[in-house]
Amino acid sequence: MARVVVDVMPKPEILDPQGQAVAGALPRLGFHGVTEVRQGKHFELEVDDSVDDETLAKIAEGFLANPVIEDWTIRRIDA
Repeated sequence: MARVVVDVMPKPEILDPQGQAVAGALPRLGFHGVTEVRQGKHFELEVDDSVDDETLAKIAEGFLANPVIEDWTIRRIDA
């Protein structure tokens, strides 16, 4: 078994209202110096050895992310 992490983020040209709301709230809460926040999604999958990188890419592109507005990265991590 392996653990795979898929991080999904809005593409840079896509407006991120949730990130903007967080960025706007930080100074009001006393946190200064943060100039931009982008909010995304984080998935952790437990997969067996039969799941190859091509299959993981299909899962990310076809199910976890919207490829029109989101980018994703896939990485295997040691458990």
